[in-house]
Amino acid sequence: MSLKGKRIGFGLTGSHCTYDAVMPEIEKLVNLGAEVLPVVSYTVQSTNTRFGDGEDWVKKIEELTGHAVINTIVKAEPLGPKIPLDCMVVAPITGNTMSKFANAMTESPVLMAAKATLRNNKPVVLGISTNDALGLNGVNLMRLMATKNIYFIPFGQDDPVLKPNSMVARMTMLSDTVYAALENKQIQPVIVERFRDGQES
Repeated sequence: MSLKGKRIGFGLTGSHCTYDAVMPEIEKLVNLGAEVLPVVSYTVQSTNTRFGDGEDWVKKIEELTGHAVINTIVKAEPLGPKIPLDCMVVAPITGNTMSKFANAMTESPVLMAAKATLRNNKPVVLGISTNDALGLNGVNLMRLMATKNIYFIPFGQDDPVLKPNSMVARMTMLSDTVYAALENKQIQPVIVERFRDGQES
């Protein structure tokens, strides 16, 4: 399957430490021929951290995709009926956003875009980055894993010793996960080793 001509929404939420790993994957989707429409949460737009300023990340995303970011719920709503997506990616998706998605809440542009895509029976691909995947958020993770048309970039514990509840997606598998999701398949294995002997796998 080719991504040429496919319209893919790409949502980013507030796991700022993960953006460096995600940007090359956005560029890869564009290079594979997809039209990528960027969608950002309010946190992405307004938060400055040691990993960079929100304004700079927004500019970077717009340069990579050639599209202005969709940054309000009102702007994201047409991704359902008027501007349907072939696939919606949310990477990174934080534990906070994951819990809201699992409980049908719509309080950000990214969640609006994801729910609009599900409404059209199209795939939503999630790349988790949360310190709580094996904690209280575990129930939300499992609920999403059992939901039709939701697929996961393979993920694993990123620091089992110091952060035993934390799990992060292997973002380098993003495009492969999208290919599989477009064929209504979950790429396997979905639970992988993130780090081995101190090195990212």
